[in-house]
Amino acid sequence: MEITDDIAAILNSYVYVYIDPRDGEPFYIGKGQGNRLYAHLDDPAESDKVARIAEIRRRGQEPRIDILRYGLSDSEAILVEAAAIDLIGKAHLTNRVAGHHEASFGRITSQDLLAVLTAEPVEVRHKALLITVNKLYRSDMTPLELYEATRGTWVLGQRRNRAEYAMAVYQGIVREVYRIEAWHPAGTLEYLTRDASEFAKRKRWEFSGSVALDIRDEYVGRSVGKGGQNPMRYVNVP
Repeated sequence: MEITDDIAAILNSYVYVYIDPRDGEPFYIGKGQGNRLYAHLDDPAESDKVARIAEIRRRGQEPRIDILRYGLSDSEAILVEAAAIDLIGKAHLTNRVAGHHEASFGRITSQDLLAVLTAEPVEVRHKALLITVNKLYRSDMTPLELYEATRGTWVLGQRRNRAEYAMAVYQGIVREVYRIEAWHPAGTLEYLTRDASEFAKRKRWEFSGSVALDIRDEYVGRSVGKGGQNPMRYVNVP
């Protein structure tokens, strides 16, 4: 099928969902304009989404494509897409990323939100690398998920070797503190909760470490302030 220019003008930016006709379950959510919602049907890439479409077709069926919202601006479509992915849960979808958040940073429990809004400030007195994990953070993350979201992969110089601790920071609040044991080229370590297939292709770094039980209570749940665009901040590291 093809969306004409007249229809595209009416749709503007929209958010769509791919449905598995065998069980009625959504398996992919996206946003776009024009014919974007049909582009995945001919996608040659290797991905869980493409594999799911191929599996449906082997049964003699086609995925159902629903429009969640249309007539949106691009920024509105970004927000709707992210909210829909958060609602269903990335674990139930073939999306590789959990949408793009702007002013808000995804689904969060009311307890976590209140903790963010009322957290008391703390002065970091250790040699630390503060790592903002806003785009990957979820309130229901397991300790392993948070660790793997924090440890890699990052564009860093030699200064990284002088940091003794890494702090996972969400919206300016410390969620966990790790003692850095060693740095490795991206793609070296095994990831159990993230797709690391692209990590080795990047000139980035990842660390191995463990929860810093001796100092974590001093920082976890406290505010270190929000940084700028760069997700990495050094404190007390010359």
